[in-house]
Amino acid sequence: MRKGEATRERILESALELASTEGLTGLSIGRLADRNGMSKSGLFAHFGSKEGLQLDVLELATAKFRDSVFTPALRADRGEPRVRALFTRWLDWADHQSLPGGCLFTAAAAELDDQPGPARDALVEAQRQWTDTLARAARIAIDERHFRADLDPYLFAFQLHSILLGYHHARRLLRDPEAGRRARDAFEALITSARSRGTR
Repeated sequence: MRKGEATRERILESALELASTEGLTGLSIGRLADRNGMSKSGLFAHFGSKEGLQLDVLELATAKFRDSVFTPALRADRGEPRVRALFTRWLDWADHQSLPGGCLFTAAAAELDDQPGPARDALVEAQRQWTDTLARAARIAIDERHFRADLDPYLFAFQLHSILLGYHHARRLLRDPEAGRRARDAFEALITSARSRGTR
């Protein structure tokens, strides 16, 4: 890796950490330059604009999410085991070491929901792809006869996402020590309701 690429990667890691606690709109070229011991012009040369920086941070977060959650979960058996792996790794992601403020996507969703622009568009696309992934995992579980045939895969994905949003709220805002247990209990209840009769 060339020096310029290594510097850019280091800046992005720092920006991701900062964005997880202060939001994407809290990122600024000046503040990030100070944090990394650089000049504003030096840092600007890597990203071009605050908007470019936000998009690159979202891209980095998406890549880390894929590597931490999606790719390892694919090693689990098809059907319910893979759904379980996705949930477990997704729950772990909310406390990922590179995200001291919790899941960036959850925080950015509240931050950008009424703020049109490229950053919101990128976040929406990433979240739609994730919803499709969860629904596809549920559909495979139906095909494997782990889940009942009349299950709505997108409703299942919606409910699973709701559990993680609830976890993030309880864990980050309320500092509820029982947040993890409640999220896992809610997941087990969802799985029970989704199973076919032969697998109960």
